[in-house]
Amino acid sequence: MANTTTAATPSRPRRSNGQWAVDGRAPLNPNEEFKQAGGSPLAVRERIERIYSKRGFDSIPSDDLHGRMRWWGLYTQRAEGIDGHRTGTLGPDELSGRHFMMRVRLDGAALTGEQLGVLAGISRDFARGTADLTDRQNLQFHWVEIESVPEIWRRLESVGLRTVEACGDTPRGFLLSPVAGVAADEIIDPAPMLAEIARRYLGRPELANLPRKFKTAATGHPSLDIAHEINDLSYVGVVHPRLGPGFDLWVAGGLSTSPRLGERLGVFCTEQEGPEVWYAMVRLFRDYGHRRLRNRARLKFLLADWGVEKFRRVLEDEYLGRRLTDGPAPALSVGNPDHIGVHDQKDGRRYVGLAPRVGRLSGEVLAGLADAVEVAGGARVRPTPLQKLVVLDVAPDRVTDLLARVEPLGLTARPGPFRRATMACTGIEYCKFAFVETKAAATALAAELDSRFEGVGIDPPIGLAVNGCPNSCVRIQLADIGLKGQLSRTDGGEGFAYQVHLGGGLATMGRPEAGFGRTVRGLRVTADEVADYVERVVRRYLAGRDGDETFAQWSHRVDEAALR
Repeated sequence: MANTTTAATPSRPRRSNGQWAVDGRAPLNPNEEFKQAGGSPLAVRERIERIYSKRGFDSIPSDDLHGRMRWWGLYTQRAEGIDGHRTGTLGPDELSGRHFMMRVRLDGAALTGEQLGVLAGISRDFARGTADLTDRQNLQFHWVEIESVPEIWRRLESVGLRTVEACGDTPRGFLLSPVAGVAADEIIDPAPMLAEIARRYLGRPELANLPRKFKTAATGHPSLDIAHEINDLSYVGVVHPRLGPGFDLWVAGGLSTSPRLGERLGVFCTEQEGPEVWYAMVRLFRDYGHRRLRNRARLKFLLADWGVEKFRRVLEDEYLGRRLTDGPAPALSVGNPDHIGVHDQKDGRRYVGLAPRVGRLSGEVLAGLADAVEVAGGARVRPTPLQKLVVLDVAPDRVTDLLARVEPLGLTARPGPFRRATMACTGIEYCKFAFVETKAAATALAAELDSRFEGVGIDPPIGLAVNGCPNSCVRIQLADIGLKGQLSRTDGGEGFAYQVHLGGGLATMGRPEAGFGRTVRGLRVTADEVADYVERVVRRYLAGRDGDETFAQWSHRVDEAALR
């Protein structure tokens, strides 16, 4: 019998992912280079105040203009007159105008009348009246000039608001249940825990150079109202059989062009442990997150490589130095997470959920809202992760007056089903990544659909998300109907259309788990066709659903022909 041998194949050397704890800190791309150059990116604030605001836009070097200024909530906005055909083909200097979007991080703050008044004044004096709610409970101004930035900061900080780490490779603004601390059916109030995390850790240089952004969310409400499956770290209220109320931890969710749902870590976290766990998690991401390729630098890619078991082990062994307690999963969600309408608080007062039009406010609306909440007895206002507003602490005998005052402002507690459930990103009006206009288009679409379906019962509402590019800032993959704007080849050349995602959703309103929408091969819908398309699909659903079947269930069950 002949002897046979198998030649050993030399193993390929491991390719560096740029993980600080494994590969060292040598920067492997231009983004990592500028973040390490010249100290913490947070130091750019001093240059803005001392140099750029005095010498003007042309004095700002590129690494600050297109990089470090994001650490203080400032992005250059899209230059006027550049249509979607040139998105992605021009460099940042060519796409950028001489004005800024400024993002104010609210971290779930319950805004007072005084704070709303300050925001209204900034909008009026420095932002051409603009003010938009985001689906991360932030407020964004546009048309901001560099000369105005120090005064805007002064006004914000005089009432306890700020822009620090509102953008950039940082711990981004926190999502908080809009009814934290007031809802009668709340399991636990996470607001004090998030406030303590912010107090201890925001603005610390040691946490200001992460591989990419890090998103945090917390809720103790049974509706699961903070999109816990798509954040880097989510605290979800549960009751431990021995330790009582606390949080179930979810990690490493995210959307954009490579969507991945977060996973349960399997641990129970008390309110007191929450800040320590957050600090450990952010440092784990800082040290082990991938930095070589920016499109793989989110925490979701690290979890995909490691798996939950290793992820938990590294967190406990290297960053906490102790084991965390195993814990229960959240219960199936109860109630609508948008909180629209009038609801009882646990103290006998009311909270009132209001729907703007796709998150678009203005200085005038903010000023009117400030007056309305003061008249309502010193009520407070929280934005929601669904581009809505919740007015807290309204006396029962002031509810009717509040509703009468906000309705002329374009804020309603009784929206039609499509206005209630439609979101839109910033779009080509201001965003350098967008291909299409979104805000006005989504507003008109929701109004048209509410007119066409007047008197038709649609419960729960069918959610629409209109996004100007593939980055999924309003969660197109998790909407009942997600519309992604893109360039599209047509017989007449190159135009614009929406790719359609159908049947996505989060684990809310009785749905047992989150799931991504379905795309139909070759289906592209133009702006002129979109209202007819949505009407056609919704009417087919209403006619063909099986009992209490949801739109998401139906759209995943039927043949593609029914979705065209």
